Amino acid sequence: MNAATTWLSRNVARLMGGDSKTSESTSEKASAKDSGAPRSTHDRLEATLRRGNEALSPRALRRVLTDLQEVVAPRVSEIEGGRRAEAVASWYAEASPEERHDLWLLMCEQFTPDASRVKNAQQKYEAAVGTPDAPQAEAQLRRVLTSPRTRLLQRFAAFPNGMRFLVDLRAELLPHLKGDKRLMPLEAELEQLFATWFDIAFLELQRLSWDSPASLIEKLIKYEAVHDIRSWADLKNRLDSDRRCYGFFHPRLPNEPLIFVEVALVTDISASITPLLDESAEAADLSKATTAIFYSISNTQTGLRGVSFGDSLIKHVVETLTAEFPKLKRFATLSPIPGFRSWLGKNCAQQLELLDEKRLAELGRVVGFEPPQAAHVLAAADANALELDAKSPVRQFVTECAARYLGRGMVDDKPIDPVARFHLGNGARVERLNWAGDPSSKGMKQSFGMMVNYLYDLKKLDKHRSMLHEGRVPVSSEIDTLCRD
Repeated sequence: MNAATTWLSRNVARLMGGDSKTSESTSEKASAKDSGAPRSTHDRLEATLRRGNEALSPRALRRVLTDLQEVVAPRVSEIEGGRRAEAVASWYAEASPEERHDLWLLMCEQFTPDASRVKNAQQKYEAAVGTPDAPQAEAQLRRVLTSPRTRLLQRFAAFPNGMRFLVDLRAELLPHLKGDKRLMPLEAELEQLFATWFDIAFLELQRLSWDSPASLIEKLIKYEAVHDIRSWADLKNRLDSDRRCYGFFHPRLPNEPLIFVEVALVTDISASITPLLDESAEAADLSKATTAIFYSISNTQTGLRGVSFGDSLIKHVVETLTAEFPKLKRFATLSPIPGFRSWLGKNCAQQLELLDEKRLAELGRVVGFEPPQAAHVLAAADANALELDAKSPVRQFVTECAARYLGRGMVDDKPIDPVARFHLGNGARVERLNWAGDPSSKGMKQSFGMMVNYLYDLKKLDKHRSMLHEGRVPVSSEIDTLCRD
């Protein structure tokens, strides 16, 4: 099956919600009504009275639907359609959460592709594959797969704050997907549109400094997701002369960073976040800087979840830094390991089974129980992780577990840890583990205070991506040794 066929089949399934065999029969619909299941907007629009917990009455629901239909009416121009969409957005701003949910349902259930046209076009395309008629059949199928919902969302994006409205709408919608699968088409369509609208070709890389507008600097404090900014002095330190902060911006969301990265310019790969966040430390000598450390990368817009900026951001930042500082030779991160503590809590017993008798006995003597159980080891690590020296059996064991977690752990052919998934997917490799790298309470809770360096070797990014695609995590020799079985 070629790429075009795969894309079309996937989109037919997504937009149609299955074939005729999975459609509800009349009796099934009646059964759903009798069981108290939520009514579809089709049923509610035909009704007279509101039922149960429904937010909008049938009359109000019809009125909102009419307003939405007027946004995409064939006779309406783009400008007028945008104005009408803005009026709906104004209603939405004043609506209750339950009323907003009803609007989402209308967008999902009342602006779908024509099922019969899609089925007909799909059959013609499948029959034409491999023949001279295939290109025309594919073009027609693509046209009918474009739902009226797409046109509706495009009109909402047309008014001045329309993009902000749609991004916020998706952010509000996402937590409701698990509880109401009917909302999935709207969420999927928004993600697909955002992937196009927020493509790297439309984004601008900007440096953020202490001289940036105060409103923009305040957003750094608001959106910082890795290491909380504690004060204005802390922020000023992160924007000092030996630091750089860059963000991606979209012209329709001015003064709103979509993602930003904080960089420290140093002489060696950093092993601890403490000196980087030390407000009293003197600025480093930029003439001696050979290494750029990405120590915080924060996505700012929940509504753009699933739209990847990180790969492009890091590439652009590396190019910008190299142009400004030709002596920079190494590009690495100092990253948290947010999923490790939880993972080890579930897998510690299995990891203990990998130890030989001698090491197991040494570990038992240290924690006071022979043979040691998972609870004993975890308690010892929790109690005094920051004080353990390099020869401590507890420290050695936990470090080896962290190496396996990052260097071997895969789920659905992807790294287990979310931060690892991001950097390894961008072509980095797991370079080094740093004990007590983050002694904060957050660092202790996430990973017993450990941090990890991911190295971006610019000549091996494609090689590392290929390894990951084959199910092998790119790691340094040091990490590979720690992953011993």
